[in-house]
Amino acid sequence: MKLFSSESSSSSTTPILPIPENNEPPRAEHPIVEMVRYSLIALLIVIPIRMFIAQPFIVSGASMEETFHSGEYLIVDQVTYNFQPPERGDVVIFRYPKDPSKFFIKRVIGVPGDTVTVEGDIVTIYNEEHPNGFTITEPYVKSMDNPSQVTEKLGDREYFVMGDNRDESSDSRIWGVLQEDKIVGRAIIRLFPPQTFEYLPGDVEDQTFSSS
Repeated sequence: MKLFSSESSSSSTTPILPIPENNEPPRAEHPIVEMVRYSLIALLIVIPIRMFIAQPFIVSGASMEETFHSGEYLIVDQVTYNFQPPERGDVVIFRYPKDPSKFFIKRVIGVPGDTVTVEGDIVTIYNEEHPNGFTITEPYVKSMDNPSQVTEKLGDREYFVMGDNRDESSDSRIWGVLQEDKIVGRAIIRLFPPQTFEYLPGDVEDQTFSSS
């Protein structure tokens, strides 16, 4: 409804804006209620990301030196392996097969279909494509002085993993093959310390192979 006022000098009319029935300012939300609401929203966003997409891990121990050091903060990609299997050379985080409450970080050496033989410091891989075997150039290996004599044939969804610091690593040479369902994901970002920031840390682009 519009209200009008008459003017004696003119027959024109001037509209007057409606008067609000209640012109009280809106009541401010209680700070605690607001904080709870935003906390719930944050949880609804963060929890699915951490459970299904990516989550942080802190390196502990010397088994991956010099590639990774104790105390480094990693972001782990949990999505990629839903679409493609782990590849030879990938750095993976997984649940320790002997105690699933613990998480390990190692490098994939053997993939399904491989037979991996470790003799001393020589790692040889046999498969359908290389029946005579081949060795991998491993510039990331810090040392491998402890004698080893291991042969492991990998079945479907089985992997052979080793630490880059072979003399300080508990890996497939000791406790056997790693089942794919124990793998959490791959190290995608080294986030901390800041000077070590890196995408796909430990990735080896130019891995070379030598026939036995």
